[in-house]
Amino acid sequence: MKYALAVSLLASLVGLSVSNAAHAHGGADHGQPKTAVTQENTVVHFADVSLTNQHGDPVNLKRDLVGDRIVVMGFIYTTCTTVCPVISSIMARVQAQLGAKVGTEVQIVSISVDPLRDTAPRLLSYSRTFQHGPGWAWLTGTPQAIDATLKGLGAWSADPQNHAPLILVGDGRSSHWTRFNGFTDPALLVERVEQLRGDRASKSGRHGVYVMGEVQP
Repeated sequence: MKYALAVSLLASLVGLSVSNAAHAHGGADHGQPKTAVTQENTVVHFADVSLTNQHGDPVNLKRDLVGDRIVVMGFIYTTCTTVCPVISSIMARVQAQLGAKVGTEVQIVSISVDPLRDTAPRLLSYSRTFQHGPGWAWLTGTPQAIDATLKGLGAWSADPQNHAPLILVGDGRSSHWTRFNGFTDPALLVERVEQLRGDRASKSGRHGVYVMGEVQP
């Protein structure tokens, strides 16, 4: 099966160690980090460009998907048979653990780094292996639009096949973003989402209820 290796790799990932994760990424070593998973606060910028989701609909990443939501965002390409399925499997575990929060408070986004080959129909087919439920957008676009998007997010690579394993978690409302480098345990991503949700609840308790850009007493 095409993604059988990914399942095996994910089992190692969420177990005791990720040290034996995939060495190849479409024939390259994917720039796999040699150290443990790291996380750091980061600043992101959203290019004002039109992208295309897996259903062929035009979307603006900031306005249509991030907006007022908490976001978990990863970067993949569909012809990768090792690392990218692992990253997508991590995201699938996040979706499962967050449940009904995805599609309401939380948005999951996967952005292709290979827009020339990753058409909307191809992304839709790929997504069916991992996605179970609403709230997960898979994005492609013109090479220019994808490059501008990736550069703004700090995820651009001159060689897309060697892009680093990276997942971003952030709050579109507060602009607090965390960069997770490496094969991150899904539980850590969920924990960060819940921290951001807790921050929102704390602010609502102090300042009133936040409604679409306004604080209501």
